[in-house]
Parts: sequence; structure tokens; C-alpha cells
Amino acid sequence: MGEFGYAAQFPRVLRRFALFAIAFSIVSITTGIFVNYAYGLTQLGPAAIWLWPVAAAGQFLVVLVLAELAGYFPLAGANYQWTARLVGSRFGYVVGSLGVLYGAVGLPGIALIGLAPLTATVLGLDAGNVRLLLFIAVLALVVAYLVNIVRVQLAARVNNVAVFAEIIGTVVLSVVVFLAWVRGGADVPGGGHGFGFLFTTATDAPLADALVGGALIGIFTLVGFEAAADMAEEAVDARRAVPRAMILSVVVSGVLGMFALVGFTLAIPDLATVQASPVPLAAIAQYWLGPVLTKVFLAIVVFSMFALIVVAAASNSRLIFAMARDAMLPFSTALARVHPRTGTPVTALVVSLVVCLVLLAYGTADGNAFAVLVGATALVPYLVYLLTIGGYLARRRSLVDAGEGGFRLGAAALPVAGLAVLWLVAVVAALTLPEAFRSADYVVLAALALAGLWYVAVLRRRLRDGTAGLGSTRTDPVEIR
Repeated sequence: MGEFGYAAQFPRVLRRFALFAIAFSIVSITTGIFVNYAYGLTQLGPAAIWLWPVAAAGQFLVVLVLAELAGYFPLAGANYQWTARLVGSRFGYVVGSLGVLYGAVGLPGIALIGLAPLTATVLGLDAGNVRLLLFIAVLALVVAYLVNIVRVQLAARVNNVAVFAEIIGTVVLSVVVFLAWVRGGADVPGGGHGFGFLFTTATDAPLADALVGGALIGIFTLVGFEAAADMAEEAVDARRAVPRAMILSVVVSGVLGMFALVGFTLAIPDLATVQASPVPLAAIAQYWLGPVLTKVFLAIVVFSMFALIVVAAASNSRLIFAMARDAMLPFSTALARVHPRTGTPVTALVVSLVVCLVLLAYGTADGNAFAVLVGATALVPYLVYLLTIGGYLARRRSLVDAGEGGFRLGAAALPVAGLAVLWLVAVVAALTLPEAFRSADYVVLAALALAGLWYVAVLRRRLRDGTAGLGSTRTDPVEIR
């Protein structure tokens, strides 16, 4: 830590599998497919699954670049630190602000829209009861944050188990329903279908809109893998272990996700019925397995979603901590404290939880507006990736000259980064230009405007005086030449 001008504040307890579990759990193909499969299926039809490998390939390019940055700068705050050190503290503040927005809205969104109704269904309760869903979501968030407050090792154990829950909740379930389809597919309405069904399109939308809608299964899901880098200051051999965990999480998620999508889609008993279901995968499972086994698998999915919230809470708090350590946020002194006994940033965790609960309450009061907020979380990570890789391309020469990294792309760096930028520009365009996403665009702009107010009112002066930004916490700043 000394080479970056910081004192070590976290215990280094996370080893390779724990780091992989963090990255894999926050991507969470189980959560992503369960929540987003319906959208792709209704927008394009079964053929939407073939856009998953396109998203996986694009995100593989992205993770290669971010992995190199993680090898050079194994610091909490990941994208904030990388962009601040490559381009400058002001640029890092913009990227960090987008990251804070992503966590503040994404976590309550998953809890209220994903975890709560599935939990109610598993327990045989009324999934349409708004108060019940709010209670479940609040309970899940509070418990997830308490797990993080106790010790990072406890959060790591939850995510280690979640790796196997992810595999059971997607791959095993897809194999089971696929085998049931093989055995009894001829008995479904209309005599069933063959493998050609995987290439069926079923949409009334224009082709371009349908393709974008179908691609969103992968686009919405395959993000967040840099959470392992957010935990880098708590990792053993971080320069090498973090980049490898990030890359492996994307590869494994891409392969297993495609495998699961093929199995689920072939097992669709009746396309129109499944398209009309709010949770198509549950409808498919219930048709072939019955209600009891379906609830067992749904319980595993609920645990996967909970694990995602646990690791996302850890990641969000480390971003807040990292920005506060550089005096970039209000109440930075308090937010940058690490509890001496637990080794966790307790204040940052509590503040992050309070923000999530406030937005959750807002979500139950105005569901339509909350849906727009959650929709913005699809765009935000891709903006962060685009800005980060843009900074990487602008300053990579200085990055290489600065020292040895734990993972290097070498001669492939510029082609990989260039292709990653083209991919990210295409995704950002797809998530901003269509009229359906316009409201979410305004949310992102409003959040940036709010961050801009803090910058104009306070942060600009701090940066000018040298009391905020890189170097503000040290007497001998270490910067890239």
C-alpha cells in the first residue's frame, strides 16, 4: 500500500477462490437469467439466447483490460482509483459517482423486484402483497449489510457457498428440465418441438429493436466482475489473484449461462404461455417438475440473489471508503474509517445501507419511478467501463512505464482495448437511443448533475487546495509519470 501513498487498513484474508466467488456471485447468472430471460423472450423469442455469446465475447474484451488495470493498481474503489490515477482526480470523481449510483439503486432493485417476490413464492405467501415484499427486501438488505459489518471473512463464506448455489440454480436446473423435455417432449401441447426451436423468433417489434431486446439478457447480466478488484486491499497476492479471478468469472459465467439458456429454452412447453409468465423459468420448471421441486430450486435462486446483495454491499462500501479516503465525498473523515476489530468500513457500510433503504421506501411508494431508476442501472456500468477504458487508451504508455503489473496484455493491449471500446459504444447507444430507455437516461443525467453540485460547492475548492484527490492523504504523492 505504501507505493500508492496509503496506509494498510484492511486485513489480507481473501484468497483466490474467495475472489473468484466474489466476482462470480456478483455477476450471478442465476439472478440475471431469472430476472431478464422474460424480457429477451418477449422481445425476440427463443432465438434471443444466441445473443448471449455476443455479450459474453464483448465483456471478455472488457474484463481483459480491467484485469490489467487491477494488476497495476490493486486498490479498493477499482474503477475510481484506476481512472483517477490514469487521467486525474476529477475524472475519477465522475466515474466513482456513477459507481455509487449503480450500487445505491441496483441493490434495492434486486431486493424488491427479484428476491422478495421469489421468497414469498417459495414460502407460499402472497407475492402481490406490497408490504410483505417491502419487509422481505428490507430484511434481506439489513442482514446482508450485517454480514459485511461482522467480518469480510463471513461475507466471503456466504459467497463461497453461493458459487455452488449458482451452478445448481442454473446449470443443474436447466439439465433437469432438459432431460424431462427429452423424455416427455412429445406429450406437450402441439406435440412439442425440436432443436430448431432455438432459432425461432416471435416478435412484432422491428428487427433492430428486437435484437437489442434479445441481447439485454447478456448485457444486463454480465457486469460487476470488477467487484473482486474493489476488494483488492483485502486480497492475498492481489496483483495476480484479482485479475485472474475477474477473467475466470466472466469465462465461467459466459459458458455456464449459455449452457443453461439452451436447456431452459428447449424445455419451454408452450411459448405463448411462458412468454406471458412474469417468471418464465419458474413456469418451465413447474411444468416439468411440479410445485415442490420447483420451490426447492427457487429457494436456491433466492440464496444466490442474497449472496449477490452481500457481495455488492461489500463492493459498494469499498468504493465509498476509497473516495472518502481521498476526501472526495461529504463526511469523508467518518466514511474513511475502518473498524479496528472487525476490519470493515462500518460507517461506509451503514451509510450505503441507509441510502438503499431510502430508495427502497421510494420504490414502494412509486413503483413506476423506481422501475425507471432500476432501469438506469443497466446503462451505468457500461458508462463506467467506457470511461475507464478510454482513460486506459489515453495513458497506457505511462501505465506500462510506471512499474510491473500482475497481469499484462502486452502487444494485444491496444487491439483488445480498441475492440472493447467499439463494443461498449454499441451497448451504450443501444441503452440510450431507443425511446424506451429515455427515462433511464434522464436518471443518469440527474445523478451526474447532483454530483456536479457537490463538486461546484465544495470539491472543486478541495481539489484546488490539495486537500482532496490523489495525494491529499500523503506527504509524498506517487503518481504515474
